[in-house]
Amino acid sequence: MGEELTVEPKINCAEACVRGCVLGDKCPNIEFREAASQFIQETSLDEMLAMAEERRRKKMMEPPKWVLPED
Repeated sequence: MGEELTVEPKINCAEACVRGCVLGDKCPNIEFREAASQFIQETSLDEMLAMAEERRRKKMMEPPKWVLPED
């Protein structure tokens, strides 16, 4: 009885945290949030746009991926 179990709620961050993290310091994705904040602080908008354009060009050059329905 002396041991307490803490159960972290399972939430869909993409839906629940649209206006900011609802779990605060208990967020299971805190390291990703910190990495994203650091990336935003250290990377200029022009660099981000160049990255996005490069990725878009690569994707456009890839052959189409066919999804065939299973019988």
